[in-house]
Amino acid sequence: MALTIEESGRLAGLLAEHAERVVQRWTEVVAASLRGRLSQAELRLQVQELHRSMIEVGAEGLTDVQSERAAEVRAVLAELSRGRARQGFSATETAISIYALKDVLAELADSGDVELRDVIAFNALIDQMGLFTFETYVQTREGLIADQAEQLLELSTPVVKIWDGVVAVPLVGTLDSARAQVVMERLLQTLVDTGSPYAIIDITGVPAVDTQVAQHILKTVVAARLMGADCIISGIRPQIAQTIVALGIEFGDIATKASLADALRHVLRLTGVETARRHARREA
Repeated sequence: MALTIEESGRLAGLLAEHAERVVQRWTEVVAASLRGRLSQAELRLQVQELHRSMIEVGAEGLTDVQSERAAEVRAVLAELSRGRARQGFSATETAISIYALKDVLAELADSGDVELRDVIAFNALIDQMGLFTFETYVQTREGLIADQAEQLLELSTPVVKIWDGVVAVPLVGTLDSARAQVVMERLLQTLVDTGSPYAIIDITGVPAVDTQVAQHILKTVVAARLMGADCIISGIRPQIAQTIVALGIEFGDIATKASLADALRHVLRLTGVETARRHARREA
């Protein structure tokens, strides 16, 4: 339910006439709900900013939160919501910061400073503000969760250089489509940065290999080959080997080894490092 122009003007006048009382009580009610998690000074500044914007916009016609005139009020509400979301406050604690104004208006009604019909109308506008705050909070939290998930994906798929010309990707946990894409991107970028001709994909920490996981690994190997690098798959435990055979998965000419150490020895043989050492021992 939207306010009329007259009701909006009366709200702005009420907030301006009782400015100090409204800000003080509004701050106290919100502070009680936050239980000291935000300083009184910071909280008062937030309340004052919202109080000021409601007076300025209300004088022009704050009839609806979604209206063009309410852009400044929405901006203040959005800033408050995003800040609370980043600080770890709950959606309820954030919404209470807006709904607390209802308590203040109720006190003014009890003292006869505002008519009950106006309080009811003002409460409808406050409900709109609370819903807008809640929606903005949820959007911000979803964005934060998505960013954190992406960071965890990157942290859980490191690509490390273990020898000159040899990089390794130690995989731990389930390999789904999103993570497989991150593995491929990070591996290809590392191959470009280091110029390594060999890459070891270690699946020792992967609990189970099914057709989907195998397809992700094969796609990564093919992408690396297109970059001019050969891949060796290590960590083929007996249980995984049996599963691969039972599922009929074909790795083709891709080299597979039981452990990361075996894979590294294989690569060193290919690069002639082990042979050179044997020659050195023989000469000694």
